[in-house]
Amino acid sequence: MVPDFPEILPSVAQRMLASCNTEKCFQHLDAAPIPSRDSVAHTIHKARCILFPGYFRQGILAPSNLENCLKEELTALYKDLSKQIIFAGQHDCIRYDQPCAQCDKMSRSKTIQFIQALPHLREVLATDVRAAMEGDPAAKSFDDVIMSYPGLFAITVQRIAHELYKIQVPSLPRAMTEYAHSFTGIDIHPGARIGKSFFIDHGTGVVVGETTEIGNRVRIYQGVTLGALSMPKEAVENFRDKKRHPTIEDDVIIYSNTTILGGDTVIGTRTTIGGNVWITESVPPDTKVYLKKPELIYSGNGHKRTDKERRKMIAQLDADRITGAGC
Repeated sequence: MVPDFPEILPSVAQRMLASCNTEKCFQHLDAAPIPSRDSVAHTIHKARCILFPGYFRQGILAPSNLENCLKEELTALYKDLSKQIIFAGQHDCIRYDQPCAQCDKMSRSKTIQFIQALPHLREVLATDVRAAMEGDPAAKSFDDVIMSYPGLFAITVQRIAHELYKIQVPSLPRAMTEYAHSFTGIDIHPGARIGKSFFIDHGTGVVVGETTEIGNRVRIYQGVTLGALSMPKEAVENFRDKKRHPTIEDDVIIYSNTTILGGDTVIGTRTTIGGNVWITESVPPDTKVYLKKPELIYSGNGHKRTDKERRKMIAQLDADRITGAGC
């Protein structure tokens, strides 16, 4: 006979409790809360409202009240972000058994640093919007790009997170980029250094590692990986603070499903990398890298033909039609 649900609760609770007393499983039982996914999303939304005024708020934003609105939104962002930084800082103090790091004072200082960077961040994001408009014929307006393009959303969140990463805010930057990853399928580490006018077309499956450096006016397509070479488990700790991901110089184009790996790998200025390419060595400037055209086999109606044979057959059929038409 199957027991009722209430009857099994005590035994399951005891088993779960027992697992909490071992190091095999994980739990967060500290006094300090950690930033939640909802709070991270809320902070991102507030920052986007400031970086792109009028796009992500209800109601009409008129020029006459723009200044007051920005002041209100900056105040709200300051309160929200400083609170999340306090949580992240206190959590690290407890997790690593560190002495009090004056988290409240630290959070205010780092929040002010971040807010002071917003005007510059807004200017850089404007170059990303223009790059999308100039690089994609399907883009009908700047509004389309800002409101709808997953690539711009992922880049915006990464640039926000990168500013926090630079001033050594714990936990929060990675939580932000993973939030964008979950919505867009684009995984950009907050540590990646990205120049102006960056455009990700389509975007699904793009991966950009922590120590990646990307120059100005770079364009990449879906499925591109800028990653690290695999290493033995025992070597991982030695590489945590070393460059493990490639450098992409100015004006590079990387087409879909290409993988570029390694911290010593540099893709030179104005180089174009074709689709489905695997690269672990540097490429000089002004180079085109592409796979040799594969041989396609066409099978059907009891026949198998190579691409060359198929084209020859089509050419003959076309010639026969022309000859027949002239009779």
